[in-house]
Amino acid sequence: MPVSNTTPLVLIPGFMLDESLWDEFIELLPAGREIHRANLRVGQSISQIAEHIAQGAPKQFVLVGFSLGGYIARSLVEQFPDRVAALILIASSLRSDTPEQKKLKEAAVKASSQSRFKGLSTLAITKSLHPDSAGDKVLINRIRNMGIQLGYEEFSKQSMLGRDSLAQHPIQCPTLVIAAAQDQLRSLEESYELSNAIPESQIEIIEGTGHMIPLEQPEVMTKVIVDWLGMIRLN
Repeated sequence: MPVSNTTPLVLIPGFMLDESLWDEFIELLPAGREIHRANLRVGQSISQIAEHIAQGAPKQFVLVGFSLGGYIARSLVEQFPDRVAALILIASSLRSDTPEQKKLKEAAVKASSQSRFKGLSTLAITKSLHPDSAGDKVLINRIRNMGIQLGYEEFSKQSMLGRDSLAQHPIQCPTLVIAAAQDQLRSLEESYELSNAIPESQIEIIEGTGHMIPLEQPEVMTKVIVDWLGMIRLN
């Protein structure tokens, strides 16, 4: 499936992040490409969310998934392989939640409620950032406010989404894996596992950023993506 400089992009955000995650990325992109900002609001499982996103997407597109959005993106490719011209996975992983991770998520959901939910905690947010950004109150508040806007019900649903292995059908489209060198949530080992599981995928490591690559290093991330899309178009 050919990729051109006008092939639409479909962007899937991550855990408790909304469509504004991509503001800087879209602003930095060359003009002329159709953009579709997906969200995780419809569906009670990764496969259902992926199916709903596909329903609202163009006939063929380049699919970009960040973190949890990467799991959803892989599910979408597996369900609709003929529609995805290329796949970009940012700060994502193949791994399922461990039993301990599941318990921590269940405890966080039980500890909050519709009336008490105030977005992700400062501790959780700072852990997702590079140490140099850990004191950036504007950035921390921006991430927290996304969660507040999504609300407790979405927090509960997204926390409980099963991330079991989705590799039922090998991904055949051109794939780029982008990882952060200083990611405290997703290790470089996980990024290489993900890349190695997808035939002929390319991996790029971005320095000077934690997990939140689209917010911490949008210029570098955009250049990596634009350059890669240009390369696969030429090939």
